[in-house]
Amino acid sequence: MTLSHGRPYLAIPGPSVMPDRVLNAMHRAAPNIYEGALVDMVAGLVPDLKAVARTKGHAAIYIANGHGAWEAAASNTVRPGDKVLVLSTGRFATGWSEVFARLGARMQVIDFGKQSPIDLARAETALAADTGHEIKAVVAVHIDTSTSVKNDVPGLRAVLDKLGHPALLMIDCIASLAVDPFEMDAWGVDVMVAASQKGLMTPPGLGFVFFNDKAAARQPETASFYWDWTPRAKPDFFYQYFGGTAPTHHLFALREALDMIAEEGGIEAVWARHEKLARAAWAAFEAWGQGGPLEMNIADPALRSHAVTALRLDGDNGTRLRRWVEEKAGLTLGIGLGMAEPGSPEADRFFRMGHMGHINAHMLMGALGVIESGFEALGIPYGPGALNAAAKVIAEA
Repeated sequence: MTLSHGRPYLAIPGPSVMPDRVLNAMHRAAPNIYEGALVDMVAGLVPDLKAVARTKGHAAIYIANGHGAWEAAASNTVRPGDKVLVLSTGRFATGWSEVFARLGARMQVIDFGKQSPIDLARAETALAADTGHEIKAVVAVHIDTSTSVKNDVPGLRAVLDKLGHPALLMIDCIASLAVDPFEMDAWGVDVMVAASQKGLMTPPGLGFVFFNDKAAARQPETASFYWDWTPRAKPDFFYQYFGGTAPTHHLFALREALDMIAEEGGIEAVWARHEKLARAAWAAFEAWGQGGPLEMNIADPALRSHAVTALRLDGDNGTRLRRWVEEKAGLTLGIGLGMAEPGSPEADRFFRMGHMGHINAHMLMGALGVIESGFEALGIPYGPGALNAAAKVIAEA
């Protein structure tokens, strides 16, 4: 028997749940892409998007996923032969480094493993050794979606400033934008990349690159026609925002999502909601782990993302649990991406729960209840009191 009939709940770490309002905003005829309402809407959308990123700098919108945003940022900042320092805390910083390498950059990668944030002392040692300032960019993720670790972005800026190093600070916020607090300008970030399908609650297909004047001045002559961020950030004609035809219905969706963020009370209120719901989930995970094999990948709560939690069980129970909750109860959890070789027995230990974007207390509590039902059904040991612990967090004033 299955109890999955009804509205499914996609609790993977992106794409996140899309609100009905966002979906309904897309359900319309194609608009005029040359003048009129669409053109006027985008003129107001861009400032609101920059406000969520907490920047007064420039914004470029691409018809692309996060990988496209990676390539756009890399194409506009490095030349073949430039050196790039990548501070890796999981699959996604490593993935971004591969984009730079394909563009001819020389890579220096420091791997901090899958359970630790960036060690600022090691980053400082590497930068201090670069007395000739060959390193042109320092690349990191704010939240690594695979490991769920959160990195100290202001700390990286402090290291660069302490050393007087001119490298660009480039940060991937694909998982964290509109979820975890992020202050692009206040934290001294030169380039930030994001995408539409996580905290922004919009279908996959829009990539964003935010950049300041320092980064703009570094643009190489090799930036291609499509990836060139200058006309997108300062278009003379509407089509230049998008390098051609506008992604019309994604823009309608994004407009609605930004309106929902504003109506909630602004980005600070959105951050606060995600913080409380993440703590409620962690309280449940900790209680379950007291009497069973469940472990959160990141032990220190201060180093955990508010967007996603990476978890492990023993044996093949991660995969067994994921399949049970989806087939029997309509809840989809994320695979353990990047934690073990795909297809290996070890990979079956890991899974992830996304708690980002369009999520509220009853959605989270329902998901946690289904997970506990999965433990019962599959005979996976677990500690008591998890749902009560989560409820207490939600009940806090």
